[in-house]
Amino acid sequence: MTDRPSAGQAAAEAAADDGRAAPADDGPAVTARLAVASAAQMTLLGRRLAALLRRGDLVVLAGALGAGKTTLAAGIGAGLGVRGPVTSPTFVIARVHPSPGGGPDLVHADAYRLGSRVEVDDLDLDADLDHSVTVVEWGEGLVESLANGHLLVTIDRPHSWPARGLAAGPEGSGGSDCADGSDDQVRLVTAAGFGARWAAVADLLRAALAGQV
Repeated sequence: MTDRPSAGQAAAEAAADDGRAAPADDGPAVTARLAVASAAQMTLLGRRLAALLRRGDLVVLAGALGAGKTTLAAGIGAGLGVRGPVTSPTFVIARVHPSPGGGPDLVHADAYRLGSRVEVDDLDLDADLDHSVTVVEWGEGLVESLANGHLLVTIDRPHSWPARGLAAGPEGSGGSDCADGSDDQVRLVTAAGFGARWAAVADLLRAALAGQV
């Protein structure tokens, strides 16, 4: 498997493909991180993030195969109360989970097999963006321009990270699901919010990762 280009490279190449100017490389408005020790805790984190999400929000999930991106997305779906189950959309690319209770629908997409912004455009994700929460796995560098801001959640598996459960650190980094048990299953989750939308809820995002909401 070849490595994906960096977010900056991919964004610049995508912009060149369709004639747009490359976006400025602005840093996140807020960043927070925590350790997640199991699949159950990853699902719980998704539920906590869902409490912050509203129609029009774009969430980009990054991390290697086996990191737990789909588990996190399932937690977001559970928190939003949408019809499920929320499973990997790899082979259908995108799936819409409607909300039976009047809340936002969940659009869950997988950009792993997509190589350009043009292919992303073909999915018409922006058609559902205004009335949905859109979660895109493997979307870093491809989908950020769909919205004025986005939440980038990166899941890493540091081999030396101790299994301490949900423990948020100070300010601050990949897809089968997390497994309960051994220390090497612990994930380090970094959430970076870009744009005014996430600057406005910076404290709430930090609190969600600290397990306080």
